[in-house]
Amino acid sequence: MVKTLSSMIPLGTEAPDFELLNPVSGEFESLQSHRGEVGTLIMFICNHCPFVKHITKELASLGQEYPAKGISIIAINANDAASYPDDSPENMVKEVHAHGYQFPYLYDETQEVARAYHAECTPDFFVFDAHLACVYRGQLDDSRPGNNIDVTGSDLRAALDAVVAGDEVPAEQKPSMGCNIKWKSS
Repeated sequence: MVKTLSSMIPLGTEAPDFELLNPVSGEFESLQSHRGEVGTLIMFICNHCPFVKHITKELASLGQEYPAKGISIIAINANDAASYPDDSPENMVKEVHAHGYQFPYLYDETQEVARAYHAECTPDFFVFDAHLACVYRGQLDDSRPGNNIDVTGSDLRAALDAVVAGDEVPAEQKPSMGCNIKWKSS
């Protein structure tokens, strides 16, 4: 496990479009098909990372709470499943059912989408407004495995709540930290 920080793309960056496999439905789904009326949260996660495992209950809570407020949530797994079989599409389906995820969990097999978003770690969070401009990129909260800080989602929730209220999201944002994305060797 290599601790990696998110790249912190410039605020205002437009969300790159994509079409990725949803292993649960077997269908390809796009950003446009899941774009939120008020905003869109894109999360790069995976199945095996201890940083992601640490926050699965909060991810499920976000997925139950924010769609009713006009925020669409999309999770993407870009890890190399050949080298990390725990992150295979079949195991993604098991994760969705085990944690009750109410959002699509898409598979970025080519890793092109993760590269387009400059995703670096799992978890890596990106919040976009109704026009798909980035207003937040950063951490869920200060909790990390073993640091004895409760998982609350406070940083990400503050950003989402600001988008819902039509308020400006503070520009001072802390990077996410997690396992590096498991890139395929070239």
